[in-house]
Amino acid sequence: MIQPLVFGLGGWEILIIALVILLIFGGAKIPELMKGLGKGIRNFKEGIKEGDEEGKSGENRQITDKKNEDK
Repeated sequence: MIQPLVFGLGGWEILIIALVILLIFGGAKIPELMKGLGKGIRNFKEGIKEGDEEGKSGENRQITDKKNEDK
């Protein structure tokens, strides 16, 4: 039995979806769409990274504050 590739879709379903997208947007628009998608993903990753860094620095401040309160 062949395993589904993405979201339960097999190879033929993905091919049909890609062809429909090509017909709807045309060949010229697809690079623009992919460029926008790439920028969106990059911004999302940067936001997550910044959130993680802020969270870690916030935890460090809390630990330092607790140590200062104990003195």
